[in-house]
Amino acid sequence: MAIKKQQIWFILPLVVFLVVIVLFYTRLGKDTTVVTSTMLNKSLPNFSLPMLQQPDKLLSVQDLPKTPYILNVWGSWCITCRIEHPFLLQMADQGIPIVGINYKDETANALNYLHEHKDPFVLNVQDSGSYGIELGLTGAPESFVVDSTGVVRQHIIGEINEQRFNQQVLPCITALRNNADETTLKGSCQ
Repeated sequence: MAIKKQQIWFILPLVVFLVVIVLFYTRLGKDTTVVTSTMLNKSLPNFSLPMLQQPDKLLSVQDLPKTPYILNVWGSWCITCRIEHPFLLQMADQGIPIVGINYKDETANALNYLHEHKDPFVLNVQDSGSYGIELGLTGAPESFVVDSTGVVRQHIIGEINEQRFNQQVLPCITALRNNADETTLKGSCQ
């Protein structure tokens, strides 16, 4: 009887270890930057949030661009957002509208950051966290490619860099600008 208990206590951790290894192995090689989001192919939730530069002025979904754009969640406190920022400026220079959601940030810190590093956003609103919950955020930075009708077509976790832009964001934006059909969008906006 004592031998069987010793065998079980030896085998049990080994089995748990093997299960963990199998779980990690099945996730290897899968792109975690473009995720299956609860927001995909759904309209952005409505909001009433203050503009960063004019806190007394409230914006809503109706104020957002009527052309395809990127909704970028950022914060001056976010190190990865700081790494992403120069590339956002490049995208804005290429004519891609970017709407910013300044997430869980102090207004003065955000404004100082944009003053020092330039502002790539056509609009920028402040969110204390409640809208982020509605979007299903996991943190910052996160970006959403939104079509001209306000429907989310792509959700990207982490920074947008040149590679992600060329492989993921640009094909989606291009398809949306060309009014692609749903089949083409599924291939371009994944």
